[in-house]
Amino acid sequence: MRTSIATVSLSGSLTEKLTAASRAGFDGVEIFENDLLASPLTPEEIRSRCADLGLAVELYQPMRDIEAVPEEEFARNLRRARHKFELMRRLGADTVLVCSSVSPTAVDDDALAAEQLSRLADLAQDSGVRVAYEALAWGRHVSTYDHAWRLVRTAGHPALGVCLDSFHILSRGSDPRGIEDIPGEKIFFLQLADAPQLAMDVLQWSRHYRCFPGQGGFDVAGLLQHVLRAGYEGPLSLEVFNDVFRQADAGPTAVDARRSLLALQEAAGAADLPAPVVPTGIAFAELVTPDVEPVTAVLDALGFTRTARHRGKPVDLWQQGQARVLVNTAGAVRREGTQLAAIGLESPDPAGAARRAEALLAPVLP
Repeated sequence: MRTSIATVSLSGSLTEKLTAASRAGFDGVEIFENDLLASPLTPEEIRSRCADLGLAVELYQPMRDIEAVPEEEFARNLRRARHKFELMRRLGADTVLVCSSVSPTAVDDDALAAEQLSRLADLAQDSGVRVAYEALAWGRHVSTYDHAWRLVRTAGHPALGVCLDSFHILSRGSDPRGIEDIPGEKIFFLQLADAPQLAMDVLQWSRHYRCFPGQGGFDVAGLLQHVLRAGYEGPLSLEVFNDVFRQADAGPTAVDARRSLLALQEAAGAADLPAPVVPTGIAFAELVTPDVEPVTAVLDALGFTRTARHRGKPVDLWQQGQARVLVNTAGAVRREGTQLAAIGLESPDPAGAARRAEALLAPVLP
């Protein structure tokens, strides 16, 4: 399946994010509006950059506070949408994310919401755009995916579908089995994120503590299975708001992100990876240190003895019975002190373990 990542999930400028996503092997990106506004590039230049990197612009987001509002306000919303659709044309994006309204002027009127979403979809269709409507977990009147689907179904417009977001669904404890009742062609987009189980305001939980699938406590694989059974054929896209990820280097974060989607597809039965090989023990631990004396003094006190030295590198092997510690002084930086650099595992099938590691994007060392 195609894979995608939202630019908000990565750190750096928009061009840095796009480069990191491409190098990690993603097929496309969701472009977050703030990233576009902060970029010195024109939409046409961003479109060209994505094409050069082999990335499709899968989604443009977000469009907020559209539906179930007084007519005068909705007219303003349509004018705003017209400008966004023109920008999307320049960007090369054909799907826009519309979040359920949180506006204090929105009213609890499903008929009005469906009618206004249909009118928005009319305008979108004229511009060659599809509208993916998403229920925010904190939406004012629409906060569940099944409610969002009812509005889309009532509107009955070919350019209007739903966007399913695993966080918004699972954070509320909604039953994802109902996703299978939605026709696959009406699921316009799928956003995936995990999160630790926290008892806190859902908006703050979403904006700061999302993580990649497999890193949290949600059954994201189970949700994906329901989406695939519904017949969804679009990309698997990550939308992860996380303060740590937004400060970390974009390159390794993008690789971790794509690795999480590979493992998720395996867990959901949607892809086959080389079988895991269970380690049988720890072969060694490697310490990197700028000052060997304190480290070897501790090892000596613990009963370790130096039993070997690397022929071409400043690396010593210390051993006590079956316990082995490598002490490496190459490339150590004094201000960083002594660090655990590696743990070697004993494997009954090293070649098989290496095949799985490479399939999960582990770097191949010379």
